[in-house]
Amino acid sequence: MSTAELVDLAQQLRVDSIRATDTAGSGHATSSMSAAELAAVLLANHLRYDFDRPDHPGNDHLILSKGHASPLLYSLYRAAGAVTDEELLTFRTRGSRLEGHPTPRLPWVDVATGSLGQGLPVGVGIAMSGKRLERIPYRVWVISGDSEMAEGSVWEAIEHAAAEDLDNLTLVVDVNRLGQRGPTRHGHDLDAYARRLQAFGWHTVEIDGHDVDEVDRAYREACSTTGRPTAILAKTVKGKGVDAVADQEGKHGKPLEDVTDAIAELGGVRAIHVDVRKPSAARTLHAVPSGHLALPRFEKGGEQVATRDAFGKALAALGAARGDVVALDGEVGDSTRTEYFGKDHPDRYFEYYIAEQLLVAAGVGMQVRGHVPYVSTFAAFLTRAHDFLRMAAVSRADLNVIGSHAGVAIGEDGPSQMGLEDLAMMRGVHGSTVLCPSDANQTAKLVAAMADLRGIRYLRTGRGATDVLYGPDEEFPIGGSKVLRRSDADRLTLVAAGTTVPEALAAADQLAADGIDVRVVDLYSVKPVDAPTLWTAAEETGCLVTVEDHHPEGGIGDAVAEAFADGRPTPRMVRLSVSSMPGSASPEEQLYGAGIDARSVAAAVRLMVEKGVVR
Repeated sequence: MSTAELVDLAQQLRVDSIRATDTAGSGHATSSMSAAELAAVLLANHLRYDFDRPDHPGNDHLILSKGHASPLLYSLYRAAGAVTDEELLTFRTRGSRLEGHPTPRLPWVDVATGSLGQGLPVGVGIAMSGKRLERIPYRVWVISGDSEMAEGSVWEAIEHAAAEDLDNLTLVVDVNRLGQRGPTRHGHDLDAYARRLQAFGWHTVEIDGHDVDEVDRAYREACSTTGRPTAILAKTVKGKGVDAVADQEGKHGKPLEDVTDAIAELGGVRAIHVDVRKPSAARTLHAVPSGHLALPRFEKGGEQVATRDAFGKALAALGAARGDVVALDGEVGDSTRTEYFGKDHPDRYFEYYIAEQLLVAAGVGMQVRGHVPYVSTFAAFLTRAHDFLRMAAVSRADLNVIGSHAGVAIGEDGPSQMGLEDLAMMRGVHGSTVLCPSDANQTAKLVAAMADLRGIRYLRTGRGATDVLYGPDEEFPIGGSKVLRRSDADRLTLVAAGTTVPEALAAADQLAADGIDVRVVDLYSVKPVDAPTLWTAAEETGCLVTVEDHHPEGGIGDAVAEAFADGRPTPRMVRLSVSSMPGSASPEEQLYGAGIDARSVAAAVRLMVEKGVVR
C-alpha cells in the first residue's frame, strides 16, 4: 500500500474501534487508537497469513499482548475480510466471538491475552518452535503495551529470546505513555526501553509510531536483522486522532463520549479491504514420525522406585514413540528426571532455567504449533506460574505439567521446597486433569495417557523411592481409582493418593492385626474423581478417611467431599492432612509429624473405633 492508503487504513481501524466500543458500551478505544498505524502497516505490507487457512503451517503469528486493545485486532480482521461489519458490532455481547479480550474462539487467535506480560513469553515458545523444531521461516509478531514492560515475565522472555538468537521474533512496543491510572514508569522515553533491551542483546529501532513510512522501514529492518530478535519502540499517543481524548488521563477503558464528532474528525466510516499476502506454498510442515511405545516396566517385589524416576523413563520412552513430544525444564531436570528425555532426545529438550512463567508460556506457544509439551519443575515453584496456567486454560491450550518434590515426604529441604498447595491450584484450573500416582507402573501409564488428553494436565511426582504396588500390565484409566483392600467387614475406607497410599496400606495391615478391617482406595485420579467408587465405599463402610500429603484446603479431602455434592447422602468424613507448617526433618519424621504416616493413620482409626465414631 502507498503512504496515503496506509494513513487511510489506520484511520479506518480507529473509527472501527470507536464504533465497536460505542455499540458495546464498554471497551478500550483509546488503547486501540494509539496502535492503529502499527497494525495497519503490519497487515498491509508485512504479515504473511492465509485467513482462509488459519492452520497453514507457514502462517505468521500475530499476538496482541495488550489484549485490552481487542477492538483494534477485530477491526484489523474486518479490514482483512475475516470479520464482517455486522459481526464487528457484536463486540462484547453474549455469544459473540469478539470477546472483551481475544481468545481462540476466533481461529486466527493463537492464545488468549489480556493478563499482561504473557504475549511475549508465549511468542518465544512459538518462535523457538519455528527456529529449532520446524525450521519454517514464519515470523512471530508481538504487539505489546508499554505498561506491561514492567512485568517480570516480559524480561524472562527478553533474556531468553536473545540467548537463543530468535531473529524470527519481533516485539512491537506501543509506547503511548499512559497506563490505566496515569503515566507509565518511563513515559515517552524510548531510550530508557532501548537501553534495557540492548543490554539483553536485542536489536532496537526507535520510531514515531504514527508515521507509516517509519513504521514500514522499521518492520523491514526487523525482517532483515539476523542473529538476534528486534524490538520496535514506537512513540504513540493514546487516543490519537480525536482531540477530546488524545493523550488524556482518565480515558482508559472507556468508549468515547461524542462518537459522531469523533468519527467525523477521523474522516468518517470506511470500508477499505486489504488482500493480506499469503505464506509461500513451499512452507510445509513435515509429518511427525511415530513408533511403538515401549514403556518401562517395573516388577512388584523388586527394588523401590521413585515416581519421579518412573516419570523420567516413561517420558523418554514416549519421546521415542512420538516425535511431537517435547520437554521443557526449569533448570531442575536432574531432580524432576526430565533429563532422561534430554539425553535421548536433545533436539526436543528445552532449558528455560529458573523462569517458571516463561517455562509454562513457552509450552503454551509450542502447543500452538502442534507439539505435545511436558513442562516440569518442582510443584512448589509452579505457584509462580499460576496465572499462566489459568490463561492457558482460557487459551484452550493442551499442556502437560509435572510437579515433582511434592509434600512433606521430600524431607529435610523444608517447606520452601514442598508442594503443599499444588493439587488445590491445579484442581482450580478450568477443565484440568489432576493425577497423583502412587507407584512406578502407575506413573508410566499415566504419563503416556496424558499425551492424548485435552486441556491442562497435571501429574504430581514424589522424591523418595517407594514400593512397586502394581504390575506393569495394570491399566489406570483417567477418572478411575484402585481398591487395594476390601472385605465385607470393612468398618471405614482410607482414601489416599501418591505417597500416602503405602502408608494407608501399612495402616490397614496394622489395623487388621487388631481385628479392624478397613478398605483402602488409591485415588490416583484426583480430577476427575472416581465418584462411583467413593459412593460405594461410603454406602458399604459408612465413613471415609482421606489421607493426603497436602494442605487440607483444596486437595484430596475436598475432591472426595465434592463427589457427594449432587445430593447423595454424605458419609462421615475425617481428613488427615498437613495442617501445620513443617520444618526440616527426615521424610519419615515429616510424615509422622503431619499425622499421615501408617502409625498415625492407624492410631486415628483406633481412636474412632474406641469412641464409637465408626461401627
